[in-house]
Amino acid sequence: MTVYERIETLRKSRGISQGKLEKELGFSNGSVSKWKNSMPTPERLQKLADYFHVTVDFLMTGEEKKQSTGYYFNEDTAAIAQEIFENKELRMLFDASRNAKPEDLMTVRDMMLALKRKERGESD
Repeated sequence: MTVYERIETLRKSRGISQGKLEKELGFSNGSVSKWKNSMPTPERLQKLADYFHVTVDFLMTGEEKKQSTGYYFNEDTAAIAQEIFENKELRMLFDASRNAKPEDLMTVRDMMLALKRKERGESD
């Protein structure tokens, strides 16, 4: 069973129309139908899981994990996510980079490294 099929099963078992689900969660019309061929974003999966009172794992696999170690698969990723969450400037930088082109990200990275070298007194 696919994620779309699980969402449809949950929706229908609760007697909720697709339109009502989309409206209540703030999704655009037809969003759910698009998931026949694509995957909802992690944010949307979480909204759906909260709405249906299931876990994201259930939506993804149809099974609940017996022991959840957290949202992230490893501690390094969890630590980075927490740091971004707690630091307003990092969060703004991360948000701004989400739709950036790879070459633009590399330019910003190079600028950041140059600023760090300058801060340490190193010359180019």
